[in-house]
Amino acid sequence: MLHLNKVHHIAIICSDYQRSLHFYTHILGMTVMAEHYRESRQSYKTDLALGDEYVVELFSFPSPPPRVTHPEAAGLRHLAFEVDDIIETVQELDAMSVEHEEVRTDEYTGKRFLFFQDPDGLPIEVYERK
Repeated sequence: MLHLNKVHHIAIICSDYQRSLHFYTHILGMTVMAEHYRESRQSYKTDLALGDEYVVELFSFPSPPPRVTHPEAAGLRHLAFEVDDIIETVQELDAMSVEHEEVRTDEYTGKRFLFFQDPDGLPIEVYERK
């Protein structure tokens, strides 16, 4: 068995780099740790942090194929982030005109959550801590 310490990062390929960079920094509040343009690949590789922790590696490539289905394709289903207050999060999403599902309650934990999407349709979940 491997002895893993933690999830190091999640890599996301986007179809429109500037749009996705804006989403992850201005909507989700991540900060850019490093941004590199790779001329030979016509591609960006940008490291994004949540607080002080590196969490997302955002890539752009020319003409990446779209997601096959949503969200039940094999592979990554969604990204989930913890929030303190789901109602406050709903208000923040509404203020930024981010479409989202209604708040639901997890039948196993009793905690509230909801989903919305990044610019390429990747499902993003916010899950209430309390």
